[in-house]
Amino acid sequence: MTLSLNNLTFIIVTFKSNHIIDECIESLPKNSKIIIIENSNNIELKKILEAKYSNINVIVQENSGMGSANNKGIKLCKTDYAFVINPDVKFYENTMHELIALSSKYNDYSILAPICDDEKYPNYKIKNKRIKNYHPDFLDVDSVDGYAMLINKNKFSDNIYFDEQIFLYLENDDLCLRKKKENHKIYVAKKAKIHHLGGKSYLDIHEEEIEFSRNWHWMWSKFYFNKKHYGYPKSFLTSLPTLITFVFKFFYYFLTRNTFKKKIYLMRFSGLFNSIFGKKSWYRPKI
Repeated sequence: MTLSLNNLTFIIVTFKSNHIIDECIESLPKNSKIIIIENSNNIELKKILEAKYSNINVIVQENSGMGSANNKGIKLCKTDYAFVINPDVKFYENTMHELIALSSKYNDYSILAPICDDEKYPNYKIKNKRIKNYHPDFLDVDSVDGYAMLINKNKFSDNIYFDEQIFLYLENDDLCLRKKKENHKIYVAKKAKIHHLGGKSYLDIHEEEIEFSRNWHWMWSKFYFNKKHYGYPKSFLTSLPTLITFVFKFFYYFLTRNTFKKKIYLMRFSGLFNSIFGKKSWYRPKI
């Protein structure tokens, strides 16, 4: 079946996102099917959203990470297409119209993404910069950012989506790389624009703790991703100088009494160290 609003479910993972989620929901086509995985265990948010919107189902749970939560939403939805979006994403009036129009002509993709309206921050990667995408409607890319990716479930016969070992960061790159290895297509629709607020899916009062979490998980996920796709020896050798640098940076900021920077490099060291030694992605933001 082809993409249509009747054959599509939006999956939104929230975490302390009460202040922003309404803007996201109200930018989507009316009466869309929406599943929200509420990762901060906020039962009140479920009550508020389900009372306000008749087309929304909210699943409340402890924080299981982006990949795991998205997987739950994808597997719960009954449609052939699942549109994974972050709560700080807003659609334009014609975003879905353009995506449906493109999909009706080119339906051979595993993943389709709209294009970010800020050209300074593209939401896709093309490894070979010498390859030019001349098609007027879409870009054929290597990967897209996880804050807006439309998944064609018909292309996932194994029912395996995001790697749940990854709590945060690079779960989208891992998914895209696996599909590219299977010779699947990943497209970005040139005419279907979205606006990404970027890092606004949580309140400012949580910024410092979220920053610590970001640094820990980025380093853990980066080593795990490289080990998974390129092997342990190569990943270890390229990470060793970084690990040593983090130790020096930690002691430098300790001596200069810069508490915030000291904690940042402690988080980076800890995340990388744990990943190198095969420990699970255990750190959780304390909010």
